[in-house]
Amino acid sequence: MLVVLSGGGTAGHINPALALAEVLQQRGCEVRFAGTPQGVESRLVPQAGLPFKAFEASGFNRNHPTTIFSGVAKIAKSTRAARAWFNEIKPDVVVGFGGYVSIPVARAAEQLGVPVVVHEQNSVMGMANKYLAKKAQAVCLTYEHTLASVPDKSRAHVTGNPVRSSVLAARREEGRAMLGIPQDARMLLVFGGSLGARHINEAVCALKDDLLSRPDLHVVHITGPKELESVREALALNAAEESRWHLMGYQDRMGETLAAADAIVSRAGATSLAEISARAIPALLVPFPFATEDHQTTNARAYVDAGCAYMMADDALGEPEFAEKVFTLIDDAAVRASMSEAARAQKTADAAAILADVVMGAARG
Repeated sequence: MLVVLSGGGTAGHINPALALAEVLQQRGCEVRFAGTPQGVESRLVPQAGLPFKAFEASGFNRNHPTTIFSGVAKIAKSTRAARAWFNEIKPDVVVGFGGYVSIPVARAAEQLGVPVVVHEQNSVMGMANKYLAKKAQAVCLTYEHTLASVPDKSRAHVTGNPVRSSVLAARREEGRAMLGIPQDARMLLVFGGSLGARHINEAVCALKDDLLSRPDLHVVHITGPKELESVREALALNAAEESRWHLMGYQDRMGETLAAADAIVSRAGATSLAEISARAIPALLVPFPFATEDHQTTNARAYVDAGCAYMMADDALGEPEFAEKVFTLIDDAAVRASMSEAARAQKTADAAAILADVVMGAARG
């Protein structure tokens, strides 16, 4: 069975696709990926060892309405190119994960009678997925409440958001050894996403003295590349403090890092939240307030309502409640245990296998 995956724009579209690819390959499927030549997928997909095919695609700038014409022209051209490619490779099913490039790839599949499956990572469907869901054979969702946006419920499946095996398989002992943290210490992970989060960084820096007053606590603080130096200056750590406040701009071994954590302060992007859920890490979520349709807040709310995490608004990080929730996560083992149990009940670790079942079922017709 040949499966073509497509998505682009952000790692949030690509990582779930790569997680699905791992399961499909384990089941004997051949997997290829269609993305844009300049997007993050052009780097991540070849790194994962998947054949990569590039197609041009772009949206339009609402401030410059004429850009819609160039966007439509690119999609039309790429649809023709994808159709020619499909005539050559004969895929059994195409899976779109969002991003403009998935539109021409899925349209080409529809024109050739190849079944299309759409997967939406966020609680609010993106533009490309919303468009493709109208004709897709199956629409797969991370959150149950997103079903309300799917007109034909008979084609909808709540699968969860797939997480890569490198995150699921990482062991606490390995993560602690990598970071230089004793196995019996407590660890707080602070992470704002791949670009960091200034307000989170500032709020955590303000808690420096209280955090370090707990002699067995280590803080792993991933600032984002652009924020590293300003955070370093704000903290002004001495040598003793540096031994317990592990500061870094970026971490490409997130599986081991997450496995080592006892609690986390994080944004609520789809991939971050899926990985936190899969690892069942007690969390304080701070949604990015300018995400499209405020989808990070909607993502987080569903998770919080299930008892898996706390949530704070970005503009409230300077209030005492932020410190109270951080220190409850650190100091109250019962709260952490309750959140972890609730997170395991979400069965996020099974999402890739469940999605693979849907995809292979669509291919078989």
